[in-house]
Amino acid sequence: MKTTFRFALATVAALAATLGIGCSAQADQTTDKIKSALESRMGDATIKSIEKTPVPGLYEVNLGSQIVYSDATGNYVLIGDLVDTRNSKNLTEARLADTNKIEFAKLPFENAVKVVKGNGSRKIAVFSDPNCPYCKQLESTLKSIDNVTVYTFLYPVLSPDSTAKSKSIWCSKDRGTTWEGWMLDHKAPTTAANCDTTAIDKNLKLGRSMNVTGTPTVFLTDGRRLPGAVPADRLEKELSAVR
Repeated sequence: MKTTFRFALATVAALAATLGIGCSAQADQTTDKIKSALESRMGDATIKSIEKTPVPGLYEVNLGSQIVYSDATGNYVLIGDLVDTRNSKNLTEARLADTNKIEFAKLPFENAVKVVKGNGSRKIAVFSDPNCPYCKQLESTLKSIDNVTVYTFLYPVLSPDSTAKSKSIWCSKDRGTTWEGWMLDHKAPTTAANCDTTAIDKNLKLGRSMNVTGTPTVFLTDGRRLPGAVPADRLEKELSAVR
């Protein structure tokens, strides 16, 4: 899964990281200045927040689906991950996971395809497109994950055929079997989409409101998200870490 952000700037220059902020009032003035400068140059991008980073003079600009970095003037922007080399921690990834947490229990599970594996004691939610190869890769991975209930929110964002397949799966008598039959065994859904398919539209609206910008996107019960086709070992590790 890949997220791309395009600036309304001709070039993106290198960042000068030597400016410091002396007090909270000055910091507020600085972040306001950065926001004003960037909003006037970044087209229709929405800035959710601007905060200091551990690097002097470097500010985190949260765009919802992406984090970029700015100097204290908003004249220079850096696109990429900020990594703490002392412990190899990806600070950008950690901040995105934290700021994009959701309330898992409030998800509309009635709009999802439910598949129970083993005792189903663990739970995940997945936003998935039926024509997404990485989603199929994740489904293959889930075959090796036991004791988990998977709520798949059909999220057809790739093509009109994705919408058609999603509606056919939703209208199937056994949605879970039909979903896995297509994703794992290439058995195309054949049920006519003549049932109430408003759940698909609701899923699209929900995903956009949650900054789901690619498929698959996995959500854990603690609200964290795991973008992309998560390998089995990492998924097991993250599930075990949920409290």
